[in-house]
Amino acid sequence: MSEDNKTVDKASMDASDIRESVISQELRDSFMQAYAKNTQGELEDQLGDNVMILCENLVKIYKTKETEVLALQGLELKVEKGEFVAIIGSSGSGKSTFLNMIGGLDRPSAGKLYVDGKDLFKLTESQLVDYKKNTVGFVWQNNARNLFPYLTALQNVELPIRFGDNKDVEKRALDLLNLVGMLHKKDSKLNQMSGGEQQRIAIAIALANRPKLLLADEPTGSVDQRTSDALLDVFRKLNTELGITIVIVTHDINLAKKVKRVVMMRDGKTSSERIVKQEYADVSLLKGFAEEETHDEFAILDRAGRVQIPREMLDSIGVKGNRIRMTVEDGKIVIVNGEDESVESEGGETAKEGKLRRKDRRKDKEKEA
Repeated sequence: MSEDNKTVDKASMDASDIRESVISQELRDSFMQAYAKNTQGELEDQLGDNVMILCENLVKIYKTKETEVLALQGLELKVEKGEFVAIIGSSGSGKSTFLNMIGGLDRPSAGKLYVDGKDLFKLTESQLVDYKKNTVGFVWQNNARNLFPYLTALQNVELPIRFGDNKDVEKRALDLLNLVGMLHKKDSKLNQMSGGEQQRIAIAIALANRPKLLLADEPTGSVDQRTSDALLDVFRKLNTELGITIVIVTHDINLAKKVKRVVMMRDGKTSSERIVKQEYADVSLLKGFAEEETHDEFAILDRAGRVQIPREMLDSIGVKGNRIRMTVEDGKIVIVNGEDESVESEGGETAKEGKLRRKDRRKDKEKEA
């Protein structure tokens, strides 16, 4: 990025221009009308009116001639309509695979997956095209996937509208550029915009056909902190004022701290969640606090009763192998190192004492026989 672009980025990506931009009543009404007009999924009554995403035991296997990669290993997740959720996890945790599944870009291998009342396992190819055109919008980290470099910002936003209902094309495109604070860049091409500006144009493109669900894959991965904060303000505005459900996949821990619900993925499953505390429900209050102060963390129990225990917790009690002891004490489940023979069981007996008792019992039975 050139020095000129950096300067432009810092000037134009001030979060205040996002907060002060006004969503026109006409644009707001057009989203509400589109939501009402869209055909409800056949399973919406069964799943509940407020469920946007529901995954049950979701599995995705990638196969080659030599290997099989289990990218999703029984993922369980529910996202309600109007939620703003961040999904974080290390590389290979399955978060981008999950985004591709709910975006209709790839098919799951097994399990259940419903989005907006639609069973994504049962959609035909033509139904899937309609789903991607009208239900979901995508914002990619790589701007080459978001924008055509030979078109202006306005033309880029107009293009998907022309493939949609093709009504009021220029006016809608201008309204969307204004919404993301980029009206002044409507005649600029890709090489005339900074990374942050390109991402804001990408958000406008993703909104072109008024999706109910907005998906973003590492939207702040290649911008500075100030630009990242401004982009987050764009997403918040869309979520609070237009009611769009937003799911962001990110490595940006700072961004995740500013979202009300954070889902952690590990080994193709949801491992834990962090939910903002009630006293910090206004996300503007989160700034300046540590995440431990503002969010409660919960482990996730799957349908089989399994829970993932973070490795650092296991290390802290000296677990080396795959055996642990569990007891219920005072209404709490207590986990201890299974190899530690000095640990007492619920009856006050250590593991070593239990082994000797069982050995003596076997000897007694042998004598009786």
